[in-house]
Amino acid sequence: MAGSEAAWQAANMGLNVVIHEMRPKVETFAHRTGNLAEMVCSNSFRSDDSEQNAVGLLHWEMRAANGLIMQMADKHRLPAGGALAVDRDPFAQSVTDTLLAHPRIQVAYGEITELPSEGHWIIATGPLTSAGLGGAIQAETGADALAFFDAIAPIVYADSINMDIAWLQSRYDKGDTEEEQKAYLNCPMTKDQYEAFIDALLAADKAEFHEGETAGYFDGCLPIEVMAERGRETLRHGPMKPVGLTNAHDPDNKPYAVVQLRRDNALGTLLNIVGFQTKMKYGAQTEVFKMIPGLEEASFARLGGIHRNTFINSPTLLDDQMRLKSRPNIRFAGQITGVEGYVESAAMGLLAGRLAAAEILGTPLPTAPLNSAMGALVHHITGGAEAKTFQPMNVNFGLFQPVDGLKGGRRGRKDRYKAYTDRAKEAWQNWLSTQS
Repeated sequence: MAGSEAAWQAANMGLNVVIHEMRPKVETFAHRTGNLAEMVCSNSFRSDDSEQNAVGLLHWEMRAANGLIMQMADKHRLPAGGALAVDRDPFAQSVTDTLLAHPRIQVAYGEITELPSEGHWIIATGPLTSAGLGGAIQAETGADALAFFDAIAPIVYADSINMDIAWLQSRYDKGDTEEEQKAYLNCPMTKDQYEAFIDALLAADKAEFHEGETAGYFDGCLPIEVMAERGRETLRHGPMKPVGLTNAHDPDNKPYAVVQLRRDNALGTLLNIVGFQTKMKYGAQTEVFKMIPGLEEASFARLGGIHRNTFINSPTLLDDQMRLKSRPNIRFAGQITGVEGYVESAAMGLLAGRLAAAEILGTPLPTAPLNSAMGALVHHITGGAEAKTFQPMNVNFGLFQPVDGLKGGRRGRKDRYKAYTDRAKEAWQNWLSTQS
């Protein structure tokens, strides 16, 4: 995501760009193709609300900056209530085709294993940086390897789901069209079914880490069994919460818990189980997930899994232009900088591409304004966060400077978020206008 967006931005500012992509010559645990911007976890860019949600605001800022990732996401959008979900394979193919067709962009296939000493580079290797390049980064920075574990949710064939039990509905019927209001498939559970499911989840065989692995999990992508270990009701108040849903087959009885599935492709033939990232072994997954009412005969297009994500301690290593302090000809962008999520990664690529191009063209830019979503995020990773406790971070309004004169508390939250977004949009537009 980040490398694709960085290349697009820099090329559109007039530079010739080479993208170095190791796939498909060198594969990873999670990727299936050699396409750029392949989505390996969820197919969701999360909320698209640019007035009440920080990630939705980031969507808005990227669209305003002619972001490639957002263009292709909008082109391949799937119904998902208030979220922006995409048809993952056509999305990645479109990103790849668009970049290959750009007259100023070339793609060189092969692995980079050393930090380049000459030229201007952006390292946007994502969460699955190869061992060779990861070792070179570690040798340069002198830092211990920083990592967390990320998990993938399973994908189910839609025609294997029992629609006599499941029903279509977005939570609180959210959406402007009937298709959006029925963007999720829901599987209800009684209390007894939920308790049996939790018991099976806790007892299931899990993938074990290699000896010496000490990385933790990113809280926004916890495996469901890890959530269950935190308390038997945790899932029922998380991805399995029943609120805002009415069972179309039994409207008078409120489900005790609900498992939701969301369309994973435009045809609607594949559905991913929302929030069901897992580290269970494959055999255990099929047994446990078939306990979900409606999924008793489910067929899985892909089972879940877990992988290690590497990131650098950006607050100590990068300056406010996203350059490596010890080698200013190298910038870092994307998830390797310690942002979490497709949108945040692509946003950091957008910013790195523009900053690098402006520097090369002799018209250096100030970093993104602090009051914008882009600026709040890059400030956090390049100095705002506490280096000793630095961990991957999604964009959120807690990264923004307070707006004077607004009341706190839950009652004032809607007005406060709207004030954040209004201020951010103005700041971002002003920053962009200096580059036209």
